[in-house]
Amino acid sequence: MSFLAIEWDPALGINLGFFTIRWYSLMFVAAFLLGLHLMKKIYIEDKIPLEKLDTIFMYVFISMLIGMRLGDVFFYSWDYYQNHLLEIFLPFKKAEGESALFGLIDGWKFTGFTGFASHGAAIAIPLSMYFYAKKHLQKPWLFILDRLAIMVTLAGFFIRFGNFFNSEIYGKPTGSNFGVIFKANGETFARHPTQLYEAFSYLILFFVMWYLYWKTNKKNQVGFLFGLFMVVLWSLRFFIEFLKEPQVNGREDWVFNSLNTGQVLSIPLVLIGVWLMFRKTNKEDTTA
Repeated sequence: MSFLAIEWDPALGINLGFFTIRWYSLMFVAAFLLGLHLMKKIYIEDKIPLEKLDTIFMYVFISMLIGMRLGDVFFYSWDYYQNHLLEIFLPFKKAEGESALFGLIDGWKFTGFTGFASHGAAIAIPLSMYFYAKKHLQKPWLFILDRLAIMVTLAGFFIRFGNFFNSEIYGKPTGSNFGVIFKANGETFARHPTQLYEAFSYLILFFVMWYLYWKTNKKNQVGFLFGLFMVVLWSLRFFIEFLKEPQVNGREDWVFNSLNTGQVLSIPLVLIGVWLMFRKTNKEDTTA
């Protein structure tokens, strides 16, 4: 094996004996805790009462989980879930021959929620922020989206690292000695570590947006930062998808015979971002 290839076979997480804390879960927690800390700095800068910070945390957390779950169900896995509707909401799957679940129900297996799609969160979180801004801030909808988008890029960095630890959402074979060998999947050849491509791209975007918020007046141009986020993040997703393995068998080419589901869903989000960045506004005062 060439030194250019990295063999990747991490443990599932931290084994406590009676329970294993998965790395993916730790990445999720890290994203929220750091995001909450940095959002506090933004609220102080914008002179927003800090008690409103706990509220936005709940809005984002709940809408993100629901959106990502339903995004996977309807955008990627409806062929399965249309015949297993209960499994959309329950962390169990039917499995013939399984021992009784917690000694009560035969034929069911605890799996957790195994399907999430970021495109679903891209719909659910902005919708929840509309109600948050209207009820709790009395500020324009895009005002909070501009600021929240900075935190979402950071969360994307941690989540993609979690995918890397799970050896999932990986890329196509590189056809060379360059890449990562995901040994947890029983493989002996190198693939593109597309999780890392995305993770570090999102981290760079986070630093750019953080700089624009603190060092320029772009935070006063309502919708600009959120538009930048939409354009860059979903453009990155669009192009990196060419290197990814299909996430759902049979839906590799959804339309145009060359674009997959993730790419098709990214196009309108990029266009919305372009409109937000370059639209004409009557005034740039976010306190309106």
